[in-house]
This record gives sequence, C-alpha cells and structure tokens, in this order.
Amino acid sequence: MRKIRFILIKEFKQIFRNRAMLPLIIIMPIVQILVLSYAVDYEIKNLNLYVVDFDNSRLSRELQSKFTSSDYFRLSGFGQDLNEAEFALSSRESDLVLVIPSNFERQLIAEGTGDLQILIDAVDGSKAGLAAGYGGSIIRDYTGQITKEYALRYGANIGNQVRTVETLPQFRFNPLMDYKSYMVPGILVILVTMLGAFLSSMNIVREKELGTIEQINVTPIRKYEFILGKTIPFWIIGIFVFSLGLIEAKVAFNIPIAGSLWVLYSFTGVYLFLVLGFGLFISTITETQQQAMFISWFFLVIFILMGGLFTPIENMPPWAQTITLFNPIRYFIEVTRAVMLKGSGFGDLINNFMIISGYAVFTISLAVLRYRKTTG
Repeated sequence: MRKIRFILIKEFKQIFRNRAMLPLIIIMPIVQILVLSYAVDYEIKNLNLYVVDFDNSRLSRELQSKFTSSDYFRLSGFGQDLNEAEFALSSRESDLVLVIPSNFERQLIAEGTGDLQILIDAVDGSKAGLAAGYGGSIIRDYTGQITKEYALRYGANIGNQVRTVETLPQFRFNPLMDYKSYMVPGILVILVTMLGAFLSSMNIVREKELGTIEQINVTPIRKYEFILGKTIPFWIIGIFVFSLGLIEAKVAFNIPIAGSLWVLYSFTGVYLFLVLGFGLFISTITETQQQAMFISWFFLVIFILMGGLFTPIENMPPWAQTITLFNPIRYFIEVTRAVMLKGSGFGDLINNFMIISGYAVFTISLAVLRYRKTTG
C-alpha cells in the first residue's frame, strides 16, 4: 500500500504541475457537451414494432399486415399481454407498441370510427417522431382503403360512414421528444472515454521520454502496484469530469436523471477502469507520446462512430452490428440513457455490467502483462 501511495503522490504532483492539463480537464467537458449537444442531429429509419391485438379480427390482421409490409417497421413481438409489450418497450426490444382494442372491427363498421393506441419509446425523440409519423400515415392509408372497400360492397352511403381512425400516441421516457435528452447522456460517455484514454495512453510513455521509467524499474515496486498507481489518479479525474458533465447537463439542458445516481456511478467507476486500462496498454507498447496519441485516436474513432451515438446500431449493416458487440462504448451509452431517461435499475442492466466488468478486467490485465514483458 505504501508503494502505491508513493506512485499516487508522484502522479498527482505531475498533473497539478502541468499547466495544460488542468484546463483540459475542466474546459473540455463544458465545451464538448455544449457544442455537440446543439450540433448533432440524425435520422432514423428502422423501427421495431410490437403488436397487441385484442380484437383478432380480419380488419385488425389487415392493419398489422400494413405495418409489417412497409419498409419502416419490422415485427419484433406479438401477443395479447399489454404488460409484456410494455416490458419489450422499456427494454428496447421494441420501439413502439400498436394496441388494437377488442371492439375495433365492430366499432369501425357500426359507427364509422375506431380507436387505436400507439405506445412509443421517446428516449430518442427523432425516432419517436418518425414512428408516430409513419404509423399515422399507414393508418390513414388503411382508413382510405376501408372506405373504398365498403363503398363498393354496400353502396356509397354506407361506405362513407367509415371516416377516420383516431390514434392516441403516448411518448414514453422523453415526452417532449427533445433530441438533446437523447444525445447528452451519450456525449457524457464520449467525454469520459476520450479524456481517460488520451491521458492514460500518454502516461507511461511520458516516463520513457523523460527517462524516469528506469528509476522506477529498479525500485521494489511491483508491476501491478505501478499500474494501479498510474490508474487511480486518472480514475478520480474521470469521476470528477463525469460529475461536472452531469451538472452541466442538468443546468444547461435540464436533462432528467430518472434513475439512481448510485447505479450510474457504479457503472462509471467500472467503465473508467476499462478505458484507463486500454490507454495504459497503449502507453506500454509505444515509445513516444505522439505515437500513443495517434494509436488511441485510431481506435477511439472506430469505437465512437460504432457506439450508437451518431448512427443508430439498428441502421448499420449486419456485419457492423456484429462488430458493435465488442465495442464497450455501446454498452455504456445504453446504460447512461437507460438510467437517466428510463430510470432503469441495476437488475435491468446486469448484462451490460457483466460485459463492461469483463472488458475492464481484460484491459487492466493486458496493461500489467505488457508492462511486465517490456520491463521485467
């Protein structure tokens, strides 16, 4: 413990003596969140549909067919259990739920009007708006088709009784459909990732350039103690930056935090070990800070662009979606959005926690093993 404390004190002294690092730690998160939150927007195409059909009539089946035959929707679930459908909506298995009441066909034919309900996951406001628009367009077209059908079958007077089908969309988790509420949690992840990876990747290699790494190698400090001593200061900085970003998100954009801060910080703490371990591994295989920065940037660009922040994973080709399964940024973005907007608990995100923890152990172990190989 004394050896780790020695490394910690040494690291903190270097951080506070570096005049360029402190502005980076404080100013970077503020500017990044403000600029990206206002600048980034996107379009959604693919939507997962869950159908709850209490009517099970010919007209209800035809309506389902209209949805699933379009290019905008794909059927992700079907049944007569509304609770199961809402669970699929909250767990992101479905983007919207179409609820067809039990008297849909009878009311439509007898009274000329019918009611439908569409439940929409509005965490992503852009996707929710498109879902409502696409769904409304399909229902209007279907209404026109029924009007013509009954006009030809029973005469113009009876056919004209079928006038409209009213939809009542309910936007869950982001009722105002503000895309900033969707973007800011993801930007927080990118902020922590970039800062942690860049700072840690230039850590050990800086010791090489200064020549102090040889002095450390001759001391009785063990390899894992050295890595922990290098990791913990930047872990504390990462927690501070994440907290600063949360405060800015709340003050500047009024982003809700529906879930538990304890859950959010638990994931953040583990994720930071993942990022810092990755950066320290890069630092052990490079000889200059410039090399470390370029290699870090190469991987971060891929991770960020394929993390689901700027381009929805559902819109990616199948091979790219497979690659994202190995992208840790994807899982942490899902966590921040779920906790902040949906109020998800630890039990709802246990799979993400296991994956992030596994990656964290892997990257830290890789950094320790590589450092041992190069200096042992």
